[in-house]
Amino acid sequence: MNNTFQPGVELEHLAPFATSLAIGLLIGLERERSPTARAGLRTFALVSLFGTLSAMLSQKTNSPWLLFGGLLLVGTMMITAYIRHRNELPDPGTTTVAAILICYGLGATVWYGESTLAGMLAIVTTMLLYFKTELHGITQKLDRRDLISMLQFAVLTFIVLPVLPNQDYGPYDALNPYQIWLMIVLISGISLSGYIALRFIGQRYGAVLLGILGGVVSSTATTMVFTRRSEDNPMLTKLAVVVILVANLMVLVRLTVISAVVAPVILPNILPILGMGLFFGLIATTFWWRDLTQQEELSIPETKNPVELTIAIGFGALYAIVLLLSAWLSDIAGSSGLYMVAIISGLTDVDAITLSSLRLLDLGQLQVTEAVTAITLAVISNIIFKLGLILAIGSSLLAKRSALGMIITAIGLGSALILFGK
Repeated sequence: MNNTFQPGVELEHLAPFATSLAIGLLIGLERERSPTARAGLRTFALVSLFGTLSAMLSQKTNSPWLLFGGLLLVGTMMITAYIRHRNELPDPGTTTVAAILICYGLGATVWYGESTLAGMLAIVTTMLLYFKTELHGITQKLDRRDLISMLQFAVLTFIVLPVLPNQDYGPYDALNPYQIWLMIVLISGISLSGYIALRFIGQRYGAVLLGILGGVVSSTATTMVFTRRSEDNPMLTKLAVVVILVANLMVLVRLTVISAVVAPVILPNILPILGMGLFFGLIATTFWWRDLTQQEELSIPETKNPVELTIAIGFGALYAIVLLLSAWLSDIAGSSGLYMVAIISGLTDVDAITLSSLRLLDLGQLQVTEAVTAITLAVISNIIFKLGLILAIGSSLLAKRSALGMIITAIGLGSALILFGK
């Protein structure tokens, strides 16, 4: 056996132990603040190092039981410590025991070459421990409807999606059940995030924040709600203008995110167009926002659960219909047929034609410029529809003020399409 000391080989093992030590100190620093915790800075650092040491010995001796035995030993020691002092502590200490076990596991993870992952998980663990009060506050605000929304999204994502066939069917091979449902999950996820956030912003909030969250959930619904509110209370006209304009600008941000997720290849072509529309719209929105001096207290607008099964199926059906029409009209009438579908479908829903165009682009049935033009025309059509909605159910003052920002946004999109769309 060669017992010659090799400095390079020996010293390279110090790196994972140093990382492990840092992870233990990070989590232990947070636990040191808790008066009921039976483990602090030194204990967490030692447990993390013990996890790395156990992983090293387990690997070198080819005996995984050393690693599992160490985990069992650490858990038993912590549970015993809390049992001995159970009459002294109001907190049973399950959180600290769980954190200790995670710390041990992260130490072992570092040895197996996953230092970055271990560091990220350590930060997440520390945040979960530190923000105890805030997390408890969030759970208190969740009601039955919010929990149902999350469960419905979980069903759509983890139960329905995996069982659908990932195969093309129908004319032009345009209908893929898995892809269609994946688009439902994508849109539902984006809408759900805004829906939940909207439930937590409280009774007083800025018009810009409300517009952002409302635009994430549904810009059309937000436009309709605040148009009616300004009609009932003319004093809210300025606030309604800002909320409506911001919500409609969020459509451009939303489409950018969708494009980046579904078809990143389109980003270099569509970003300048959406960016110019956003820039022009922000100019008008900033003008009205700076003029907004009053901060009214309003209740959160009622919005439908975006992941209800009927809504999800309805969007999926709309997406499939638009997809078929786009493929068919593009085949028989060229790009003009596609643009006709984009203008008509964009009146009520921009997401369906956007996802349809991106899907056809992915199938090779559309050119990038055609997809960009279709999406842009749909957005302009949607802006015109919502402006007509404001004219129909809102006051003339709200219509005049909203029209400025919405028309400028449409002009920016159209100008950018002419400049960059070819």
